[in-house]
Amino acid sequence: MMKHFINLAAILLFIGCYNNDTGAVVCGHPEATKIGINILEIGGNAIDAAIGVQLALAVCLPSAGNIGGGGFMVYREENGNHYCLDFRESAPQGAKKNMYLDDNQMIIDSLSTYGALSIGVPGTIDGIFQAHRKFGSIDIDTLFNYAINLALHGFPITQQQAERFNFYKNDFEKFNPNNNYLQKNLWTAGDSLKQADLAKTLSIIKEKGRSGFYEGEIAHSIINTISENGVMTLEDLKNYQAIWREPITYNFGDYKLISMPPPSSGGIAIAQLLMTLANFKIDTIQHNSAEYIHLLSEIEKLVYADRAKYLGDPDFYFVPVNKLMNPNYNKQRAIDINLLQAKPSKFISEGSFEYNESEETTHFSILDQYGNAVSVTTTLNTNYGSKVFVNKRGFLLNNEMDDFSSKPGSPNTYGLIGSNANAIEPGKRMLSSMTPTIIEKKDNLFLILGSPGGSTIITSVFQTILNVINFEMDIMSAVNYPRFHHQWKPDHILMEQELYSKVLNLKLNELGHNIKTRKSIGNVNAIMLQKDSVSVGPDKRGDNTAKIIQHTN
Repeated sequence: MMKHFINLAAILLFIGCYNNDTGAVVCGHPEATKIGINILEIGGNAIDAAIGVQLALAVCLPSAGNIGGGGFMVYREENGNHYCLDFRESAPQGAKKNMYLDDNQMIIDSLSTYGALSIGVPGTIDGIFQAHRKFGSIDIDTLFNYAINLALHGFPITQQQAERFNFYKNDFEKFNPNNNYLQKNLWTAGDSLKQADLAKTLSIIKEKGRSGFYEGEIAHSIINTISENGVMTLEDLKNYQAIWREPITYNFGDYKLISMPPPSSGGIAIAQLLMTLANFKIDTIQHNSAEYIHLLSEIEKLVYADRAKYLGDPDFYFVPVNKLMNPNYNKQRAIDINLLQAKPSKFISEGSFEYNESEETTHFSILDQYGNAVSVTTTLNTNYGSKVFVNKRGFLLNNEMDDFSSKPGSPNTYGLIGSNANAIEPGKRMLSSMTPTIIEKKDNLFLILGSPGGSTIITSVFQTILNVINFEMDIMSAVNYPRFHHQWKPDHILMEQELYSKVLNLKLNELGHNIKTRKSIGNVNAIMLQKDSVSVGPDKRGDNTAKIIQHTN
């Protein structure tokens, strides 16, 4: 019996009959979902809808949606061809390996997380134009107009947004004393947020294209805003380029994983988790029992240890993809797992560099009526990024530089460990856990999913995949079922409060685990296709919404 019960009527609301005319959008804000659906309704494809949703999220979800950040996209065409677009931010040319350390080689508090020096070169706008140039079908002006109108006319903020605006009020004022469009004494749910400056910015980009952001008046505004303490230059902006990369793929049984390669760690990590798990009879273990949590946690330790040592930007550092993706290698790693006793993380491996990563990201999944699928995870890094608004332009800049390894031997706030593979270098992209993923079943499109959550993204996506494939859950149940997480260091299992019980805690203690609880882990948004239906799974942990449409001839 599932502890987390999903009402049958609610499930039926998110299921549509599947044929070639079915489309679906699942994302982190209802206004962005509406725009994605509107684009599909006028005949746009999944890439068109993804561009519309990305721009809309920059308006209605400023904590993570962005034009001043970056992300990753996995795209599968109806014919089975698949592509990955890396529009991750990069380090400015003025960045240095020890730029966040003092004279005693100690980390300077908050320097990589707040303000001008924390900002990486944004990739979102170049990613939008590259995706549209290669696969878009609707003119770019139309796609921009949806977000422009949303910014001009405003929208009612949610309860979660009101709470966040109020929580970060002091940060906004500190870093933007004369330029804070979120300035208000107290926000409440239902308040209207209008953004005339952002509408003007989007209009300039619409008119001038990519160069409207990376050159000209907006580029100058970015540099002028951060010039006093930052190192980014006009040349950094002008020279930024998103990169099309070869996807990570892995066949397991009737299924095929298609996910993001480095500088995302997600695709390799999911493949390793699946390969290692294949050495155990998971179907004989009760779901979310102590035995199940123990096994998956021990596997996760191994994979996160490899992640810390080997992964970084492949354009700057050799990433041994073939070794990590070798089933025999992962089988040998699995031999170390004791089903009756946890192995302390300090005896598994050790890292040597700090690694930083935030949990504030957003993910959206899209299926169009032509059978194309898009999975996108995008971010400013932490909530509202650097907290710096570009002067009179209406958008925030990321604090993605915090995702690099900054100092040997010092774990970050989340306890993640990195290596020299992720050290700061000019022009380099920082390592990420973002894991936009598509899964095929018998060569047919089956799952489109991903999640925010920093270091917990990988385990959230992994457990959702297992919920669907191994435990045959419907997608709403699979997405919303309670989750847990282990990342090797710190050496404890992080567990959602809904899953925790004294009995479960005692059993896991006996197996050698320490438990910590949290209200929520991850925030998965997913679409599942079956022979006769499409179903969507918006995660209850956020303001996520979903809608299915069916075109009629």
